[in-house]
Amino acid sequence: MTNREANEDFAEFVRNKIRARVKDPVVAEKLVPKDHPFGSKRIPLETEYYEAYNRDNVLLVDVRETPIERITPTGIKTSDKEYEFDIIIYATGFDAFTGALTQIDIRGEGGQTLKDKWAEGPQTYLGMQIAGFPNLFLAISTAFGNYPVCAEMIVEWITDCLRYVREQGYARIAPTPQAEEAWVQHAAELAEGSLFAAANSWFVGANIPGKKRVFLLYANTVPAYRKKCAEVAAKGYEGFHLQ
Repeated sequence: MTNREANEDFAEFVRNKIRARVKDPVVAEKLVPKDHPFGSKRIPLETEYYEAYNRDNVLLVDVRETPIERITPTGIKTSDKEYEFDIIIYATGFDAFTGALTQIDIRGEGGQTLKDKWAEGPQTYLGMQIAGFPNLFLAISTAFGNYPVCAEMIVEWITDCLRYVREQGYARIAPTPQAEEAWVQHAAELAEGSLFAAANSWFVGANIPGKKRVFLLYANTVPAYRKKCAEVAAKGYEGFHLQ
């Protein structure tokens, strides 16, 4: 994910695997990804997905070649023809990582909403807390810090943090603005050195009109992330302001 040439070698390997599974070469070429580095969009984990296109009752329509014009009483009309359907399933995408939180009226100090705070992109410290929003912990699927594979570690880290706050007689904990800014910059620098942000994907919010384009994941290794979180805790929750 750091070398475009090496990525292209592997991407072509994957494309050839897809081509080998789809009998019609024209259909196969429509299915092989060519407009982004391998891994810069979420990699689908599938079972016999490509083989489905070998069935007589499956038709692939490329809406980049013949765009959808409208939904009709009987189906879908493209620029080429009208297709009749009993059922239409819409796959409209989702507001990854931040949408689940910004759609809630979460307010911090001074009444600031989380939606306004994140208008120019998410801001967190370790992906677990937000400056100006004391005692708000983000346990999973938020920007710049956590991975599903880190879920258990994150919950344990938050549990230990709450225990520390109570045992030390504090009532509030939140990152300092300086620590948050440094973490956001650190995450951005990691993304710049990778191919992760090279595609128009939900990794960068490209599927949501008007959403600030920011790479929403933490482009580092899991061990490095765990080590950083452990170091912060070991130093008395460095970068956090406790009251």
